[in-house]
Amino acid sequence: MKTDLEIQKDVMEELKWEPFLNSAEIGVSVKNGIVSLSGTVDNYAKKIMAEKAARKIEGVKAVAEEIEVKLADSGWRDDVEIAEAILNTLKWQTSLDEDQVKIKVENGWVTLDGIVNWIFEKNKITELVENLLGVRGITCLIKVAPQIPINEVKRKINAAFHRSATVDASNITIETAGNTVILTGKVRSLTEKKDAEDAAWLAPGVTEVKNDLVVDSAKVMAE
Repeated sequence: MKTDLEIQKDVMEELKWEPFLNSAEIGVSVKNGIVSLSGTVDNYAKKIMAEKAARKIEGVKAVAEEIEVKLADSGWRDDVEIAEAILNTLKWQTSLDEDQVKIKVENGWVTLDGIVNWIFEKNKITELVENLLGVRGITCLIKVAPQIPINEVKRKINAAFHRSATVDASNITIETAGNTVILTGKVRSLTEKKDAEDAAWLAPGVTEVKNDLVVDSAKVMAE
């Protein structure tokens, strides 16, 4: 099992590996496997990128992200310009229906609301907004509408796990409660935990995933 010092070193190295991040701007501390990120970046996309980089590291149990976004003069837009940029961006996406999404922008903070048919649509919309100039933060309230009977979901998710190269399906239990999927068991890393959750979200009809998977670094050592 990795020590906090080893995890800290690996996270810092991963941040250096990201070409769009300046690792000197981001502070990293670790306590009991929980990584805390601090510092200041000049756009929201970098804030999200730093968090994703930390979650990739084996042994990380959780990430507390306290990075502040301070836009440079060249990156500043007023709220109307940001809203227009979001609408124009969504219009160019043939896989998305911009009429399904309601947008509110206040002091650079974007709130997204509405109903979409698939979780990939929700994720795509969020990803597109993350990378727009002037955005300081996002609150995503978009919901996913059910598409198929929930009794088919468990079979589809289990099949997706078995197809995945990164998820060990034998250690994960899938339960459903209404349109909610509940994942329990042990995984080897936060990445595997996230991959399992992503696979569950891809099943049509799922409107919530409760990810109770536990990261067990000792399992990796045993293997």
